[in-house]
Amino acid sequence: MPISDRVLLRCSRGYRFELDALVAMWMQEGVKYVGVLGVGASKVEDIIDELCVGDGSNPYPMLTACHAPHETIDDAMFLANQLSGDFIGEVRIVDL
Repeated sequence: MPISDRVLLRCSRGYRFELDALVAMWMQEGVKYVGVLGVGASKVEDIIDELCVGDGSNPYPMLTACHAPHETIDDAMFLANQLSGDFIGEVRIVDL
């Protein structure tokens, strides 16, 4: 069980190959939500979605959100905290 199942991914340089390992780790931990903001956020969100779907035989259900360039970490945190249901723990901020 993860410390939190919600992550905010702050991208300073867009997609980097380390993202693949991060997403695999989050899937093992049971992360349910990743909000992406920063450089290349839209592309990074698409890649996360692709990694979760894989070949389609056993897709991992992860909710993702891409934040617009003018949105701040506070905006992203607000959205993540509005998620209802069985989300647990504090929102984690991860820098890529």
